[in-house]
Amino acid sequence: MTTYWDDTTVMVTGGAGFLGSHLVEELRSRSADVAIFVPRSSEYDLRRRPAIDRALEDADPDVVIHLAASVGGIGANRDNPGRYFYDNAVMGIELIEAARQYGVEKATILGTICAYPKHAPVPFSEEDLFEGYPEETNAPYGIAKKALLTQSRAYRKQWGFDSIYLLPVNLYGPRDDFDLESAHVIPAIVRKCIEARERGDDAITAWGTGEPTREFLFVTDAAEGILDATERYDSSDPVNLGSGEEISIRTLVETIAAETGFEGDIEWDTSKPDGQPRRRLDTSRAAERFGWTASTSFREGLRETIRWYERFRNG
Repeated sequence: MTTYWDDTTVMVTGGAGFLGSHLVEELRSRSADVAIFVPRSSEYDLRRRPAIDRALEDADPDVVIHLAASVGGIGANRDNPGRYFYDNAVMGIELIEAARQYGVEKATILGTICAYPKHAPVPFSEEDLFEGYPEETNAPYGIAKKALLTQSRAYRKQWGFDSIYLLPVNLYGPRDDFDLESAHVIPAIVRKCIEARERGDDAITAWGTGEPTREFLFVTDAAEGILDATERYDSSDPVNLGSGEEISIRTLVETIAAETGFEGDIEWDTSKPDGQPRRRLDTSRAAERFGWTASTSFREGLRETIRWYERFRNG
């Protein structure tokens, strides 16, 4: 148990979203005396500085955890590069500046694995973040989020502002976005397989060649890592959050098909982009700096995700 959060007010941007809802639950489990303020987008458009100022006035937070983002899968990134760059850059830059001016004691900023260079050595080390251009499909989003790392470092150097910057790998789990227009690969394939199974379809279609690899982190592990870092870490050096497990997209899709009971064929649409060739993180810094490692195996997390979707998709 920890007393870090007792009598503390925390503003969690994106706190009603996929990751945010799990983080808020974890935060409440750590302290009965923490006050949590979640600025909803319908009331606070965090792309507008006056809305950020009003949120800070309403919350009066000691800690800000910035999870809010405009984000989607490969297709959504391809179709919305300008939106994803602008929304994520302006939201983060203005929030960090406003938090500094307001006197917030600590800010935890979430970056993205999409910020890494397209051909970064595997496993991705935090030292390689600026050693090349990101994969083109995700570059506008990745660069917008990476700018916040530079801001965090600059503000610590000039004003001693205590902000930390975390890089979570692809997340998955209950309450994920299962909308096929915006979903990432795991929820998209889970939905495709279940609906194809129910219709008795002979095949599903997956994007790309299936050759790229990815690493996935269960959402509750990510929430725990973010809060552990906020409690124990005080540096603007970026920190990866990941599971350390690498899996090819082909194996991923085949595994989801088996777990959902879909017995048809998998057809690969090679006209669609693959995205970054490989992704696996070096997660040693998180273990060394604040003692965090992921605890949920991929198969265990995948089964829990499928069970949740089967139960709640018609709710």
